[in-house]
Amino acid sequence: MTLAAQGPEPWPSLLKYGNASIIPQKTATSKPGASKAGSKIVLPMEAKKDSVSQTEDILDSILPPRTWTEGSDVWIQKVSSAPATRLDVINLQEKLDQQLQHRQARETGICPIREELYAQCMDELIRQVTVNCAERGLLLLRVRDELRMTIAAYQALYESSVAFGLRKALQAEVGKANMEVRIQQLEAEAKELDRQVAEWKNKCEVNEKKEIDRKAYEEKKHAEEIAYFTRSNKQLKAQLEAFLAPAKK
Repeated sequence: MTLAAQGPEPWPSLLKYGNASIIPQKTATSKPGASKAGSKIVLPMEAKKDSVSQTEDILDSILPPRTWTEGSDVWIQKVSSAPATRLDVINLQEKLDQQLQHRQARETGICPIREELYAQCMDELIRQVTVNCAERGLLLLRVRDELRMTIAAYQALYESSVAFGLRKALQAEVGKANMEVRIQQLEAEAKELDRQVAEWKNKCEVNEKKEIDRKAYEEKKHAEEIAYFTRSNKQLKAQLEAFLAPAKK
């Protein structure tokens, strides 16, 4: 492949890049196929820089060039250092809306596609501001990095809470199974106790019935004995009176 003023585009991005060029083999820092998007390529620096080169250096530091391989050539593409106009901002907004719709990003909730597109849009805005005012661009970069750190902290906290919730759910499932076994044991014990209570109630009823029958038999026997002794007493009294009657005469 020959050196071209405008190289092939490796992947679409909302961030505006300049023309791609081939890295000479003697200055390439990585072998073909080993480069990744976003990796920074260290190139020979000029001894004396003007304002344009300083802006380009700042852009390269905050928005590293992207590299890729095609065949045996290693391509590099830096972000554009061209100043942005009002039309560029309008086009950026239109491209953002088109990409959101084309890639079917979710409007609400967590969506990696929407997050990626808005990150590219933020990088492009930082690029546009940096070209006009490097200090303002560096401040925006600081704000962007802080927001990313905050989001990463929230993501870590979310993942930790999800893991904690899963552990608690597993513990609850294990505890639920143990409680179900314990409930079955207690229900079996309760049934056994109910059976024993019913058995003892039957025994109590039988014993009460026997005791009532025995008491009635004892009372009847006692009444018969009283009646027998009463009759015997009357007979003896009559005999005694009959025996004593002649003696009185």
